[in-house]
This record gives sequence, C-alpha cells and structure tokens, in this order.
Amino acid sequence: MAEAAPASAIPVILLTGFLGAGKTTLLSRLVRDPRFSDTAVIINEFGDVALDHLLVEGVPDDLTIEVTSGCLCCTVRGDIRRALLMLHYRSEQGELPLFTRLVIETTGLADPAPVIQTLMRDYQLARLYQLAAVVTVVDAVNGFATINNHFEAKKQVAIADRLVITKVDTVLGRVGQPKLVAMLRGLAPGAVLFDAEAPDLDLGLIFNDARIFDEKAKPQVVLDWLAAEKHEEIHADRHRHGHHLQEEHTHDVNRHSADIRAFCLTIDRPMEADSFALAIELLAANQGADLLRVKGLVAIDEYPDRPVVVHMVQHMLHAPVRLNTWPSDDKRSRLVFITRNIDPESIARFFDSWTRVERTHLASTE
Repeated sequence: MAEAAPASAIPVILLTGFLGAGKTTLLSRLVRDPRFSDTAVIINEFGDVALDHLLVEGVPDDLTIEVTSGCLCCTVRGDIRRALLMLHYRSEQGELPLFTRLVIETTGLADPAPVIQTLMRDYQLARLYQLAAVVTVVDAVNGFATINNHFEAKKQVAIADRLVITKVDTVLGRVGQPKLVAMLRGLAPGAVLFDAEAPDLDLGLIFNDARIFDEKAKPQVVLDWLAAEKHEEIHADRHRHGHHLQEEHTHDVNRHSADIRAFCLTIDRPMEADSFALAIELLAANQGADLLRVKGLVAIDEYPDRPVVVHMVQHMLHAPVRLNTWPSDDKRSRLVFITRNIDPESIARFFDSWTRVERTHLASTE
C-alpha cells in the first residue's frame, strides 16, 4: 500500500455513472462555476473518437486532457497514469495554469475499482494526488433497469460517496425516483444523495474535496472488489516484468461484454433538418433498447454555422440543443454510437437512405 499522501497532494474527484446518466451535463455546470476555476479535468471516452470535451462548454483547453484509447478500467495503468503525471509536471513547469483540484470523468462503461486502486496504490501518483471522493450520476428514468442489467452500473453506485440523481424533472423520472432511491440506499448506504434538478443544488457539496475517500467505510462487497483488483494489479505487474513486455497496460477483453460496440458515423455535408429528425426518431423507435448511447454534433442545412448537439439514451431522445458556434474547426457531423448487438454497417446504411447524403466514413472506435 502506498504511503499517506503529503499535504500538498492534489485532491481527485472521480466522476462516474453509466452511459447517458448525465455526467457531461454535470461537468459543464461545474466548470462554469467560478468557485472551480482552478480545476483540471480528465475526460475518458470509450473508443478513439473524442467528443465529450467538445460538449462540455467552458472547460479550459489548457487544463483538459482526453484519454480515448479505451475505457479507464482497461487503460488506467498506462494512459491515465501518464496523463496524470504529465498534467502535474507541465503545471509545475509553468506550461499550464496551476490547479488545486482534479476531476476525472470516466466513460459510462468504466469499472471504477481499477481507477481507485491505481490512485491509492501507485507510489508515484500517491505522492502527487489523493482520491477525495467518488461521485456517481444516476438517471432516474433508466437507472433502476440499468443497475439491474449492467454490473458496471451497480459497482459505480455501490462504491460512491455521493450519488447525483438526474432527470427527476421528467414524468418518467418522477415515477421511477422512489424505487430508484430505495435501490441506491441499499447498494450504497453511506452515500449522500443529491437531486440534480433541485433549484438550490450546491455543486460545492457534491464536488467538495475536503473528505478523503475511505475504503474501510464501504460495504463488504466493495472491499471484495477492491481486494480483487489489487490482486489483479499485482498479477499484471509480475506478468509484465516476467515477460519484459513493452506495453504498460493490456486491454482486458473480459471487462465488457463482447456484444457492446462503439463506432463513429461522420458525414461531410450538412443535412436537412426534417430528414435528420425523422431518421433519429425512427432509430430510437426501432433500435432504442440496444442504443446504449448516441451523442454527437450535427450540421444542419438551415444553419450550418450553428451545430446541433444530439443526445440519446436507449429510447429517450433528449431535446436537441443548438450551439452558437462550432467548438472546433471540424464542421462535419459526427455521431458516436455505443450499442449492443447492432451491426455498425446497418446504422450507416440507414442514415444513407434517410438523409440522402454520402457519409465520409464509418469508423470503429474500439
């Protein structure tokens, strides 16, 4: 076990939650709050196409790192470790602004246990950073079913210090909230619950970095998960040293079900608003149960300089939001899909037929 972190160690808040729960929205609110102007952000995405950092309005580019070579539970011993060390080094050298807090937003498929283990056990990291809290976002509409159907979601809840419930302001959210709250209290009896839609919500309470993560206060099942992860880390280290592997990490294919795939559809010309709206609505109606997450920026004929942000979680299609300008020089439509048992080519053909525009390419992001 790593020695206790020095007083100068930077507190880390791990922001987790299943696909579509509302992590990026919560993070957007955080970075716009003046109290958190000295916060660095690491955004992890499942796959190689980074979009989340473009959808988080207000995140300073010089204090933001995207990790896109996989999900954190698979790459934490390599890519995320390098990102943490590099962020600290460049800040110390004056190349980046000094920061007093770090928020790591994990992909919705991430098992938080490996991230926590690395932050707590890695000697070099433990001298620079200290895990303060795990904040888990849960969707009031889909949360109950998601936790029952996805083990990652259950672990994200059970290990949390603070649980933020989103979409309570929707009809389905209000109906599902009581049952969901009972489940959350059973899985994480020590966690503090917050309503993301409450008018008096204080982000300072959610992202308070004063409390140090205490694994001993967690339920026994969480202690078992962390112990298993520690054993896995030791085994991986011995395997690497014994075989002189050059890679710092390997992707554990057993972390996620093989039927879950991530891919990106890129379209090089603006689309007609009505055609795109009909396509996305039909997709939600026919494939909704297996569309774990759809998000992206879309160029529309009627206003090509103001992209539309699209969010879909299974059958739920959120109201599109039109940005004032493109967040980067790339003005092509980009839609990232995370699906279960869906052939990516079928999605590409569907959009071809409905939008009547030639797609630039379909790329796997795994």
